[in-house]
Amino acid sequence: MSVQTEWDRGTFVSGRRVPLFVFVKITKLPSELLSGKGVKLLVFGQIKRDIQVIFERDPAARSTWEVIFCYPGFHAVLFHRMAHWLYLRNLVLLPRMISQLSRFLTGIEIHPGAKIGQGLFIDHGTGVVIGETTEVGDNVTLYQGVTLGGTGKEKGKRHPTIGNNVVIGAGARVLGSFKVGDNVKIGAGSVVNKPVPSDTTVVGVPGRIVLHHGVPIKDPDLRHDELPDPVNEMLKCLMQRVEYLEQRLKEEESRYNVFEIIQHHEPSKRGVSTQGEREGRDVCMRSDDL
Repeated sequence: MSVQTEWDRGTFVSGRRVPLFVFVKITKLPSELLSGKGVKLLVFGQIKRDIQVIFERDPAARSTWEVIFCYPGFHAVLFHRMAHWLYLRNLVLLPRMISQLSRFLTGIEIHPGAKIGQGLFIDHGTGVVIGETTEVGDNVTLYQGVTLGGTGKEKGKRHPTIGNNVVIGAGARVLGSFKVGDNVKIGAGSVVNKPVPSDTTVVGVPGRIVLHHGVPIKDPDLRHDELPDPVNEMLKCLMQRVEYLEQRLKEEESRYNVFEIIQHHEPSKRGVSTQGEREGRDVCMRSDDL
């Protein structure tokens, strides 16, 4: 079978024709990409983008060599692209071995079956887990401790689908087969177990939507530390209400002379006051309106 025939059928996957260092998923592409320039783009284009996003989102990155040698998130993505390419060729053991090697070297576990788009940035990376049927869109940012996992033991699609331009804070868990929309921000430590619409912010356990912009975000918003705190907002409202009531009470006191100190004892109906009545009437407050 010729190279062109394989390409037209979408099966240009032969190990005789494609070297192992091609880390990207090869799909059916226009025939002009069969040129030497096109193949070079397939090999290096995705890697170049993976490096570029690190400079865009991490101010600590100073040089390309630093990124290549010192960023475990970059290493994990490279290993995954190789393992995923082999996984799509119906190989089982070798992709899992590559995945385990990546886990040992980086502390990041990505199943070879996971589908990852362009521009994935895994910051720090330790403890990140991405399950087999997870789908990750473009320009997604994951911080340390993030889990994109499944629930139960069912077969088939059991992991989340993450949209584009999503930021998931440190220690967050997204569990189950549902979609997280585009331009979503998930706060650190949140547990999300149901679909999330686009352009929203989710915090808490379980995760709840606390902010819905309704306006598409052009660039990823990485400020996952500045998220609304609904509990704190409620406490502020209560404190403001208490201060308002105290002020109104003071105004009423000054206006109506509400309180007065009773210095004497009222006689009992039977002419005898019990000790409890005497103690209770030493100091009392009475309203003129009563």
